[in-house]
Amino acid sequence: MSMTTTRRSFIQMAAGASLTAAVGVPDRIKAFCVDYNWLTQNGATSFAPPGHWADIEPGAFVRWHEEIGVNTIQTFAVSCNGYAWYKHGSVPPQPGLKHDLLTDVVNLGHQKNMLVMGYFCVGSNSRWGAANPALSYGSPSTPHIPFTDEYLDFLSKSMQDAIRRTALDGYMIDWVWNPDDKVRKLGWLPAERKLYEKLTGLKFPSAGEPGAADKLEYERRAIDRCWGRIKAARDNANRKCILWLSVSDLKNPVIAGSKLLKECDWVMNEAPDRERYEVGKKMVGPKTRMIQNVVGWPGHDARVFLADPSNRNLDYYGFAEAGSNGLGLTPSEYLHKPWAEFSGSDRRTVNDRNIAALARFYRGIPL
Repeated sequence: MSMTTTRRSFIQMAAGASLTAAVGVPDRIKAFCVDYNWLTQNGATSFAPPGHWADIEPGAFVRWHEEIGVNTIQTFAVSCNGYAWYKHGSVPPQPGLKHDLLTDVVNLGHQKNMLVMGYFCVGSNSRWGAANPALSYGSPSTPHIPFTDEYLDFLSKSMQDAIRRTALDGYMIDWVWNPDDKVRKLGWLPAERKLYEKLTGLKFPSAGEPGAADKLEYERRAIDRCWGRIKAARDNANRKCILWLSVSDLKNPVIAGSKLLKECDWVMNEAPDRERYEVGKKMVGPKTRMIQNVVGWPGHDARVFLADPSNRNLDYYGFAEAGSNGLGLTPSEYLHKPWAEFSGSDRRTVNDRNIAALARFYRGIPL
């Protein structure tokens, strides 16, 4: 190893990742995600099957983001279906993955001075659920995994592997929630009962369901412990890697005042309203960056939100399910199509209308 080779560079080279020049965090974050987690077919939306969109071409992917004005690409390390978007790692790649997608996007994005962020769905992983029936409430498209030692070991290893192999700038952690009550309706798994006793010091109630206060305390402790493992995994691989939390409900008491909110580098209000953003802003740490999502939910109205002068200087993000081409409409359509032609008649066209507003905002085109 030469005197000028850093330890991180050596680790990345040993893991097979291509090295690129570091990209600074922009003064104003302009982020977007083409969402490969979900697929809508015959009116029903669920996790995309493994291998869907496996032929995405990295160059076209990066150009699309560049042309709509993005400076921060959020794509995927591991999707909710449990398969990775990069090759040669500890997690199997999406079946038929044509390119080493995440690694290639990192390299191409850095050439264009764009940050590239990955993604991990913490509370849901279909592949893990299917392979570990004693440690998961099946594998539905909802949070279904208790944060047992075995799962946190797996999650930590996956995160370290992605950091070291792809040289990504950071990654979003999503669904940092305990299993949904709906998946516990037939009773808590023995593994989660054991975890409850370990974290609370209480005997799991014979009635089969903890009281509201004890359950809340257990779930808060489970998330706190999970966050500790995520942070340690990041620190062990690369302390400069950005940890970005997406939260659908910043009012949820399970995370109120938590270390998760105080210690994450970036925290995002995924919901449409500014009120939740302000709630989160009061709970995050002094160095945490707050981001507002404006595309992805039917309730978003990006044009109205972005036109409000009090919202103009926020950091922004949007996401939308991929179109049949693996991306969306052409950047030219988003930037130049007459506004009245964006119908907003269903979720997909609402997203297109909101992407058009966000892209014009990112590019400095009047709304």
